[in-house]
This record gives sequence, C-alpha cells and structure tokens, in this order.
Amino acid sequence: MVIDISIPLRFNGPQPNAFGVASASSEPLGDTRTGSSINFERYTFIPHCNGTHTECVGHITNERISVRDCLQDVTIPAYLISVEPLKMAKTGDLEITRRSVETSLSEMEAAATGTGTKALIVRTMPNDDRKLTAEYGEQNIPPYFSPDAMRLIVGRGLSHLLCDLPSIDRIYDEGKLINHRIFWNVEEGSCEINEATRIDSTITELIYVPNEVEDGEYLLNLQIAPFESDCAPSRPVLIHKTER
Repeated sequence: MVIDISIPLRFNGPQPNAFGVASASSEPLGDTRTGSSINFERYTFIPHCNGTHTECVGHITNERISVRDCLQDVTIPAYLISVEPLKMAKTGDLEITRRSVETSLSEMEAAATGTGTKALIVRTMPNDDRKLTAEYGEQNIPPYFSPDAMRLIVGRGLSHLLCDLPSIDRIYDEGKLINHRIFWNVEEGSCEINEATRIDSTITELIYVPNEVEDGEYLLNLQIAPFESDCAPSRPVLIHKTER
C-alpha cells in the first residue's frame, strides 16, 4: 500500500497557511463552462507557506542552490515516529525535545529490520485532520524542535527530515533559523555554505500522517515539482518495506 502524506493544495479553498501570507489561488484563463475549448488557469502560491514543500540549504544561503540538485535520493529507507511536544514553562511554547526524539528513535532502531535509514518522519501529537487547514501565526504558534533534538537527528546521520509543522524552527524567531542551520551544518548567523555543509539533505514541512498509519519502517519516495528554486511543492509517499 502506498501512503500519500502530502496535504492536497486546494486553490481558492481550505488550505494550510503559515505567516499570514496570501492563500494559494487560481485564476481561470480558459474555462469550458464559459465557452472556452480548454481549461487552463494561472496559479499563485508560496511553496514555503501554502502546503507540503521540500526545501534545501539554498533556503538560507546567499548562493542560489536548487532543491532539484540537492535531492538525489529516490527511494529512501525511513522511520516514522510520533512525538508529544513538551510545554516549556518559561514561554508556554510546545517544543519537540531531544529526549522525546531519542526515545522514539532508539525504540525504532532496536526493532529495525534493515539498515541505511536516511529519512526521519515526525508526526506530532495530538494529531487530527485540522492540520490540513491550520493557520499558523502569532495567535497559533505551532510546536518546533529544540536545537538539541536537531543535533541528535544530524548525529544519527539522517539526511531527510519530514514533519507536520510549518517550520522546524519557531515561526517567529527573529530570522535566526538555528535548527535549519544545525540541520544543514551552516554556521549560526551565516548565509554561506562550508566544506561540512550537508548539501544533499532536505527538509519537508507541512505533511500530514493520518492516525491509522503506524509508526515504523518505510520506504519513502520523495517527489518534488521540478522547480529551479530552494523550495518546491512536494508529494512524499510511504511504502511498507514488506510490500516492496
């Protein structure tokens, strides 16, 4: 069974949104219902904010780097884990801690039947289909990873991170994007790559994993639109390893 964990982008309809940007929209330029011989439309959207998307290190660098060049893996061994973010006493924010990721990862690795896992898919709890149309902003700050959790993920050698959040960082963090920099190995405050930068690693945000999909080992097929850009709309699909 193939499991699509992308969020369908319904132009002009209910859809997720981050940072209060304009909703994804379409404008008909030809419509058979009004006499045109064909249907065709102009689409306007912001991949980083309007739906499931995959981004590369070019998201934070001066050098224009394309996600098409960075994503070289086709079928990727992956772990799907569910974590419960912890409420921080000082801020009230919900944070995905190192301990929660490490506990779930360690359990997964202990039961693993294969090797070479390169992708981690994180489902945050509680989980329901409100994530398909959630609006994330100052009045709805979503959970985010702690820097220590991100260091753990990188230390485990995981090259592709997928999550059901609009950002792995706090969505309003004064532009620091510390977790993005940790994940790609770009120095804090820098917009330049270095010899250690994880150039072939990707981050996919705003996915949705239904509750009936069990935590475990999968093969991930991470499909992206062929955009020459730091980010592209994407369609990650999971395949049970036993069904190869």
